[in-house]
Amino acid sequence: MAAIHHYEVETHWRKPDASTNPMNHQLELAGRRAIDASGAPQFKGDASKVNPEELFVAALISCQMLSYLALAGRAGVDVLAYDDHGAGTMTIADKRMRITEVRLRPRITIAAGGDEAKARSLVEAAHEACFIANSVACAVTVEPEIAVG
Repeated sequence: MAAIHHYEVETHWRKPDASTNPMNHQLELAGRRAIDASGAPQFKGDASKVNPEELFVAALISCQMLSYLALAGRAGVDVLAYDDHGAGTMTIADKRMRITEVRLRPRITIAAGGDEAKARSLVEAAHEACFIANSVACAVTVEPEIAVG
């Protein structure tokens, strides 16, 4: 039998006064502190708040990292640091917007004496295990840099 998990998010928006950006809203995740959000600045959103496009890339970058760390732990790879820079590309064609590509560039530092080849091979395995990457229609490219130190 397949394991099934459910995740819930609420959004809260009220008609603002004239001094407030009408795209501003809050996201509430299972009773935790609300996140102030808006549209992307290219679409007249508030640049000081997170936007759906950034959250899309953030979901991919976080899932890739967590998948990698889990696999590395099982494989005995001692990861000292994991830093990543993710970038998403949105394309507007035929009056439709969509994210067409997300590129992740993790820099993974493993302990001295660690197996660099094994650490590198786990990047692709983590990508295959990442449920967010498995759920999206756009291309997701991972270009790792492995450092030993």
